Amino acid sequence: MSEKHAAQHSIEKLALIVTTFKRQQLLEVLFDSILALEQAPWRIVIVDNENSAETAEMVAGFAGKVTAQWGTTVADRSGNERRVVYAPQTENLGGAGGFSAGVAKAYELGAQWFWVMDDDVAVLPDAIGKLAKWTPRHEVIQGSRFDYDGGPFYWQYDFIVPLGIPNPIAPAAFGPAGYRVMDTLCFEGGLFSRRVVKEIGLPDPRFFIYWDDTIYGYRASKVTNPIVVPDVILRRTREIGNWDIAGVRQLNSTSDMNRYHIMRNRGYMARYFMTYGDFRPALFALGTALTAAKELIRLVMVDREHVRTGVVKIAKGWWDSRKLMHDPNWKPMPPLQ
Repeated sequence: MSEKHAAQHSIEKLALIVTTFKRQQLLEVLFDSILALEQAPWRIVIVDNENSAETAEMVAGFAGKVTAQWGTTVADRSGNERRVVYAPQTENLGGAGGFSAGVAKAYELGAQWFWVMDDDVAVLPDAIGKLAKWTPRHEVIQGSRFDYDGGPFYWQYDFIVPLGIPNPIAPAAFGPAGYRVMDTLCFEGGLFSRRVVKEIGLPDPRFFIYWDDTIYGYRASKVTNPIVVPDVILRRTREIGNWDIAGVRQLNSTSDMNRYHIMRNRGYMARYFMTYGDFRPALFALGTALTAAKELIRLVMVDREHVRTGVVKIAKGWWDSRKLMHDPNWKPMPPLQ
């Protein structure tokens, strides 16, 4: 690739942000895939929610390989020229808190673009080039993915705001524009610009897990037009039990912790809808009931061994969501100065 062609398909001061927790084997797969990238990110920020000595050792070894392969880079605001930044946390902040901390760190260092992902994916070698072609005209870009079995992964990019649920029958085709405008985001490969972070603030760590990326995309849609594109940029590496629905959609297995946060965090979701004038009480209540019904179906069809504990978590999360909706001290995440 010529220098001119490479420049046209690169992303200025791109920070690749990974949140990890107790999944060193999967993290190693991701590290190997990053080293296979055709272009080097400006920074690679590893947020370690476990604060593990094993992970710290892995990151040090990875940083050495990155330096040997790509050398140093443009200095950040602290004068550091090393590409890999290790960010261990003093407690487990969940995915939401991890991404909030990672974006904050990258923003502080001077990143212009933020490419976020969990530890259970692998990036494809040409991923940065595929994303770069969209960055001159768009500020929030969601690439497509392969599932762990190598097949295409369908992601519900259309968020029905009044109900507060993803649209399960949104068309998979991208149409003549080659992309679709969306009002959500997924922190499994989502890319967004510094201006968006400055305008809407950091991802909200209070979600802990679930709906945090959905609502970040919703907030981003208030200042720009996020898009989902057909370019495949990564693959999932963790096998998850699922119920195949007519060979088109899947209902994946989940945990009781997830079930609780799926319901509880609808309280935070409602507060953001109130902030932007999009809250419709009756429709949102219907969406909450539909969400609970979906989780009950998931319990019966995919996680049958957890039915008793799962029902309790769904009910508790639903109850706690109502308390959050009426918390007088709640405030949205502020813009960054």
